[in-house]
Amino acid sequence: MDDGKPKLLDQLRQRIRVRSYSIRTEAVYAEWVKRYIRFHHYRHPAEMGAVEIEAFLTHLAVKRDVSASTQNQALAALLFLYKEVLKLDLPWLQGVVRAKKPKHLPVVLTRIEVDALLAQLQGDSWIVANLLYGAGLRLLEALRLRVKDVDFTRREIIVRDGKGQKDRVTMLPMRVVEPLRQHLNKVQHVHQGDLAEGFGEANLPFALARKYPNAAKEWGWQFVFPSGNRSQDPRGHGIYRHHLHEKTIQRAVREAARRAGLIKHATPHSLRHSFATHLLEAGQDIRTVQELLGHSDVKTTMIYTHVLNRGGLAVLSPLDR
Repeated sequence: MDDGKPKLLDQLRQRIRVRSYSIRTEAVYAEWVKRYIRFHHYRHPAEMGAVEIEAFLTHLAVKRDVSASTQNQALAALLFLYKEVLKLDLPWLQGVVRAKKPKHLPVVLTRIEVDALLAQLQGDSWIVANLLYGAGLRLLEALRLRVKDVDFTRREIIVRDGKGQKDRVTMLPMRVVEPLRQHLNKVQHVHQGDLAEGFGEANLPFALARKYPNAAKEWGWQFVFPSGNRSQDPRGHGIYRHHLHEKTIQRAVREAARRAGLIKHATPHSLRHSFATHLLEAGQDIRTVQELLGHSDVKTTMIYTHVLNRGGLAVLSPLDR
């Protein structure tokens, strides 16, 4: 019987948007909730609890052989459903076991390997890759950059709403300044063409779009790396020019690594890992590196000291003494 309330997944999406989560998080959480419901033969989640969640997570680990991070992602989606949508108390929460991620050392390129990789890139991919290595950005942080958050005078990049919904400031490498200026001149020309055709809006965070209805057409709010085509907003709010898709850069880096003859499994994130490691190699303070990377805890940054084979001091092999 229809009681007039939105369907469960619509309620989930509404709560996610109220919390200003990304469209990616919305899609992922909705998909996990659907899988959870299907797994339990379409029982309503309000009728289920710890036993059913444990059974679902065990199924993912044992039958589907998913990684610990994927299992934890599923758990996060279900906990959001119970806490934020169903508004149910979770006295059984302590009994739900979170999978532990195995500790892997990151793939770090040498300076020579970075140079070889970058030499195989061009255009937008070259600029993005240089920002990943030169400023320590995550891939989506680079692709979601807005024009207003690049400060050429101070040579700074402001990362808005990064991982953990935190802002931070990092450097704008001198090597990228002039190519980026030229790139933005081309982007502005495209933006002016969009405006002339009755478009020209960039997708804004939900609350900002309501508070400043005209901001979406302003130059400062446009993406630094816009898509080559306009497209329908996934949330149905209009036709926008979104940012480049991350797969575009991932493919470009993969192909560049192949052409450069790199043996290591190089990805865009490898450039961020290399940024941190090379700063520490140069003697930079680990707290500074932590701030530039946007890590909440210095323990996360400490992984790069393991890559360097360092504890508090560099350790020299007895064979080399």
